[in-house]
Amino acid sequence: MRGTVLAREGSQFRVSTPEGEVVATLRGRVKRYDDRALPGDHVLLEQSASGLAIASVEPRHNVLARREPGRRKERGLAANLDRVFVMTATRDPDPVLQLIDRLLVLVEVDDIPAAVIINKLDRDPGTALIERMTRAGYEVFPVCVKSGTGLVPLFERMRAHISLVSGPSGVGKSSLLNALQPGLGLRTAEVSERIGRGKNTTVTAQMIPLEGGGYLADTPGLSEVRFWGLEPRELARSFPDLLPFLDHCKFPDCRHKTEPGCAVRRAVGDGIVPDRYESYLTFLEEIETLPEDWE
Repeated sequence: MRGTVLAREGSQFRVSTPEGEVVATLRGRVKRYDDRALPGDHVLLEQSASGLAIASVEPRHNVLARREPGRRKERGLAANLDRVFVMTATRDPDPVLQLIDRLLVLVEVDDIPAAVIINKLDRDPGTALIERMTRAGYEVFPVCVKSGTGLVPLFERMRAHISLVSGPSGVGKSSLLNALQPGLGLRTAEVSERIGRGKNTTVTAQMIPLEGGGYLADTPGLSEVRFWGLEPRELARSFPDLLPFLDHCKFPDCRHKTEPGCAVRRAVGDGIVPDRYESYLTFLEEIETLPEDWE
């Protein structure tokens, strides 16, 4: 029997199957894998003497990983995501541009499609913010959760897919989830409390089944993650708006700071929004000042 892993609870895994939700453990050979089974994994279940067991994990399309100090390997959070939505508000709270960019870079590094949700159009139309993110190369969903404006095309993107919504507190995430499926915000909070998500430095992801098909991945803690182990070249390629210019710099090892003949710096103000470039420089400095041994 095949299924999709919803969450890990101690040594057990909740798995969604065509016959309903079941609880399974890992077989010995699966335990040898670094990531074992992650929420979002498609797995094969077998009956054992002690109950259902995850016999194998199917190849993943992608993995959302968290980089932490003191770990030379990434920690997988969720697998097989179709899209990550970074959510912000036009006002109350005011958007923090570098936080938005940080979240998007963390998603781009893992080669997962990203989009931006801009909420609270009733308080501010967010014209400049919408233009900024559109110019950066992202699909943008301007919405007002309170009035329902813009929710239909957004929910069409989510249903029948595995989606994740991330963003700072106060931007309307819980209201969005409850508009998508009444009670969903309460459901994610209840499951999070039960599995102990967020204790110490542990972050446990979970998949919440959606009515009409698909899953919503709830994986908090991304905004606190720094760029441990990320190379400067990898950072630049995680900015879609920098990509068209990277191969036109004079020097192949250009870091796009002060080097002569830098095509990226020439494009700032034209093809690249200036504050997006400022985010790149800020993140680059952070990467260059992190301890090399990750300690």
